[in-house]
Amino acid sequence: MIKRKICMLGAFSVGKTSLVSQFVHSIFSEKYHTTIGVKIDKKSITINNEEVMLLIWDIYGEDDLQEIRLNYIRGTSGYLLVADGTRPNTLDVARRIRDRIEANLGKIPFVLLINKSDLTDEWNLEKETLDNLGKEGWTVILSSAKTGEGVEEGFSHLAKTIIN
Repeated sequence: MIKRKICMLGAFSVGKTSLVSQFVHSIFSEKYHTTIGVKIDKKSITINNEEVMLLIWDIYGEDDLQEIRLNYIRGTSGYLLVADGTRPNTLDVARRIRDRIEANLGKIPFVLLINKSDLTDEWNLEKETLDNLGKEGWTVILSSAKTGEGVEEGFSHLAKTIIN
């Protein structure tokens, strides 16, 4: 069995913990849970007929007062950046996180999940903004921790990228 550490990164309150709960346990809760430090879950998936154990580090959200500690990210094989489609500033946070990781740890595989796709009527992101990220080489997947849309796809895509 292959084991790989992946990290969940993004701004405060974008749905990182809810995405992990949906992926690992197929559960969504309306209750908000603040992550303090890091919470680790695991799930096995099959990639190219090989079992892969994902060790998922759900790291506290970044905000104006607190940056994510790079020592939590060291040793990761890849990461899921999460932004909230209803809060465009969270995409700016995701960009800063990605830039800081690349400056300090080099290029590491990642996927950007734009969460809360069940609330697209409340989104404040332009399609052009998402298209431009794709042109920059970012893999962008729309997701909803509530409905499960894009969740499995995001984790699987990242795992395939890491393994291949």
